[in-house]
Order: sequence, then structure tokens, then C-alpha cells
Amino acid sequence: MPLDDITPPDLALTGRLARVDRGAVDVLLDPTAARVRADLGHTVLSDAASDASRQPVVGDEVLLRRLDDRRLLVDSLRPRRTAITRASVSPGSSQRQVLAANVDLVAVVEPVDAAPKPGRIERLLALAWESGAQPLVVLTKCDLATDLDRVVQIAVENAPGVEVITCSANWDDGVTSLQARLASTCTIAFIGASGAGKSTLVNLLAGDTVMETAEVRSDHRGRHTTVHRELIVLPGGAMVIDTPGLRSVGLASTEALDQVFADLEELATACRFSDCAHETEPGCAVLSAIETGVIDERRLTSWRKLQREAAWLERRADARLQAAERAKWRARSRELRARPLRP
Repeated sequence: MPLDDITPPDLALTGRLARVDRGAVDVLLDPTAARVRADLGHTVLSDAASDASRQPVVGDEVLLRRLDDRRLLVDSLRPRRTAITRASVSPGSSQRQVLAANVDLVAVVEPVDAAPKPGRIERLLALAWESGAQPLVVLTKCDLATDLDRVVQIAVENAPGVEVITCSANWDDGVTSLQARLASTCTIAFIGASGAGKSTLVNLLAGDTVMETAEVRSDHRGRHTTVHRELIVLPGGAMVIDTPGLRSVGLASTEALDQVFADLEELATACRFSDCAHETEPGCAVLSAIETGVIDERRLTSWRKLQREAAWLERRADARLQAAERAKWRARSRELRARPLRP
């Protein structure tokens, strides 16, 4: 589409990244949401090469420059309001990967045709809380649950302070409840495992088949049908980001765990000792709650595991940053020594 049909050449161009490919992006131009193709500028590519967290991602707000009546260049990324970020769990890597930006709601999508996995819900909720957006739990395939009330109870117990919505492709109520949360200016992102039903939700909200879907395998493990992230405009103006299934989720920091395990954090304030480790200490309110059945011991085990993992990833990232800073100063020192002395 010629750009002159969209906006006069003397106006500044702004928009949001709808899809990111290697070296080029799809942009939804403000305020029309017209979709155009643009190349990434040198500054953007240079920033991304030096810092993986500055890679352009779906949802980023950008400033563009017109090269001619058909070509656009992304000059810069605007500061992100929120960002869904996971830490790399690959050996030898401490990079953080931004999955999506400027999201208002992050929906943790968990299927209940098989038994839901509380540990996965907790881990993904940590990702959602860390983003700065509002978390939400969406239970899918609820028409296939043998005991839906119990499934909902499990989700509520493991997502304190977070709304839980039940839905199915064969029901209208759940999708209606989700639509009610989406104001015209809202952007929601779906995160979850492959086969959780994220793309089906997108299609239901869009009222059309905009994302490809596939049946899960016989062992209930999902297939990677969605292979890219994409920002889609819904009827009414809200936007949704569908994401590929997440196989591994490294936590970027320990801070979000305070929200995920808010119930345990509150109990811990009643422990006799302020530094209680909730192991064998007398007067431990957390252990007492486990003994009386108020909370499940699995949840305490998960809390400890995620805290250890997040703390380790934080230390590894800090060591990498310190090493990069030392390397920068060594290079600067070599450069100064190589300069000829002035007479």
C-alpha cells in the first residue's frame, strides 16, 4: 500500500510492531492500524547486537522514517511500559529474551483436558508478574475436565490475587468473560505450553481463523503450531499477542515470586523468627499451615525451588555484566596505551 494513501509525508510516523522477521518488521501505523512493512534501521540493529534485551519484539512502539512513497525505516524503539522477559536456561548463556512488549494483560493459558500442572502455572505467573502487566489465568478445554470445580480450586489456590477464567471452544461464557476484560486500548498476551489452546482463543476473540491450530498428541503433549509472535487487532480495537508454546521458562529475578507466593509470604510474617527458613524451626507459621492442610506442601517445595533458580540466574547475569564491564575498560586501556605521546 502506498504510504501517501495512509499519511502525509510531513507527519511523524509512529506505530507498533505486529510481527518481527530477520531484518524487517510489520508495523501497525498509528492511529489507523494500517499494516505496512518496514526495514530495521542501523541504530536499532546496532543496539540489538550489543544487548539481546533490546531486540525489537512484537508490541514495541516505534518511530519510523519514510525513505520514499513505499519504504519505511524503523529509526528507534520507544521505552517499553511493560515487557514479558525470560532468562535463558541454556548452559553458558545469561542473556534475557524479551517475548513481547507494552502488554496490559498477560494471560497464563493452562489446559485442563489432562491434569493441570500447578508448578507450570506458578512459573508462568512469575513471568507475568515480572512483566509489569496484570496477570490472568485462563483455563481452557474445560468441557473435557472430569471435575472442573476441583480444577478451578487448584488454580485459585496456586494463583493468589489473580482472576481465573474458565473457557472452552464449545462454550460462549468463558470467551465472553475474557472479552469483557479487553478495553479498546488493551493489549493482552497469551503465554503457555504448546497445545494449551492459545491460538484457538485468539481465533474465538477475533471471530475468525487468524491463527493456525492443530490437535494435541495422544499423550496430551502439544504441537508447535504457532512458530512466531504476532499482534492482532480484535473487533472493538483491543489487541492480542499469540506466542509459540514455551518449553523452558527461566525467571529473570526473584522479585515476582513475592506475588506468585503471596499466601506463603503473608504466612511467613507470623513465624516466630524473622529469618525462618520454614524447615524445622519452632513457631513456623508456614509449617503449621501445611500440617493443618491450609496449604499444600508441594507449594512450599515449589517456592523454594523457584527462589533458588531465580537467585542463581540473577547471580549468573550479574557475573556476565561485570565481565563485560571489565572487558570494556581493558579495551579502553589498551586503546589509550596505543596512542602516541604528544611531544
